[in-house]
Order: sequence, then structure tokens, then C-alpha cells
Amino acid sequence: MSRNSVRDWPLAERPRERLLAAEHERLSNAELLAVLLRTGTRDYSALALGNRLLSQYGSIRGVIDAPPRTLLGNEGLGPTKVASLKAVLPITARYAACGLVHGRAFAGSQDAVLFLTAEFGGLEREVFACLFLDTRHRLLKFEKLFLGSVDRANVYPREIVKRALHCNAAAVIFAHNHPSGIAEPSVADIELTERLVSILSELDVRVLDHLVVGAERTVSMAERGLM
Repeated sequence: MSRNSVRDWPLAERPRERLLAAEHERLSNAELLAVLLRTGTRDYSALALGNRLLSQYGSIRGVIDAPPRTLLGNEGLGPTKVASLKAVLPITARYAACGLVHGRAFAGSQDAVLFLTAEFGGLEREVFACLFLDTRHRLLKFEKLFLGSVDRANVYPREIVKRALHCNAAAVIFAHNHPSGIAEPSVADIELTERLVSILSELDVRVLDHLVVGAERTVSMAERGLM
């Protein structure tokens, strides 16, 4: 009996049943993908399809971040399955945002990293965003303000000031992604942050951090002592 077909497994060992039993930490990446994909095809079980995608894209992040047009080019992946995969990041971001709005301080929160990782996931160009916070450092609004190229986004302080005043923000966290995957602040990042801190301080708006989001981690410039 083939163990590659989930239907051949004992009920208690199947990924869906183990997920419902709160055993998600014991599920492999391929098994989690199999739950999302739900069913396979004549030639591929959901588990085999999950394994094939992981092999092709290198990691579960690679699978989730892949453009829809690329995923649709894979045998066994139709619009329904691809839509399920592409729903992961928006759901993750909104899940994290709920905690950030309803009582949790944004700065230093693990929800912040989860939220930003989801928001920047799959982007092929650099994006500069602002998280506008109230006096208790709860999220008022998140805005992706500047869209750039693969390695640079032009940032205009005047626009940031306008949005901060519009949101009546008491504090702000800056965030941008590095599509290269390497989450190391550049000299330009540091200089820009220093300039923005100076400008916003005149308006009594505190800059709490500037986060750089890479493929595997998020770097806090505040924790690095770079601001």
C-alpha cells in the first residue's frame, strides 16, 4: 500500500485530522500544503503535489510567494488551489493586525514581525511603508506609501508628514522590504531614518523604529542602535 496517497493513511495520521487535533507543529511543510490543496489529481495526491511544489520552489515561503501565473503553470494546480495558496498571506496579515489594533502595543510585538512579513511577502519591488500609531502605540493605520524598483524606493518626507498629521499619529514605525532577501540596513536607509526622525520630532511624532524585512528575518534598526 502506497504511503504517498493520504487516503491510504489511517484516519488519525492524516494531515487534516492531525491539524484539527492541534498537532500543527508536527506536520511537515508538504503535509500543510496538502491540507491547503485538499485533493490531488489522477497522477498526484495532494501530498505528492505539495512535495513537488516544495522541490520546485525551494521552501514553503517560495511556494506562497510565487506569482499566480507561475503557479498556474504547474500540472495539478488550477485557479481554486492557487487561490487557496494566495489567501495565506492576506489572512495572516489581517490576523496579526487584529491583535495590533485591539490593545497590543506594536513596538516589540511578535505580531509586528508576523504582520510585516505577510504584508511584504511575494513583493518583487522595494516598498516603503509607514505604521501610524496612537499614544499607546496601537496601530491606527498601515500604508504602503512608496513603490520602487528591485533595490530602491524614493521616499518623500513631505508625504510622510502629511499622512502622519492626517492620521493624528503620536508615533510611527517605518518599514521596507529588501527583495534581494537580505535584511541588512544600507547607509542610505540609516541616513533617511535620521532625516525623518529629525523632521517628525518637530511635530511631536516619535519614530519608534525602522524595520527592514528580508526573506528569512526582519531587522530592527532601533535594536541595532542605528537611530
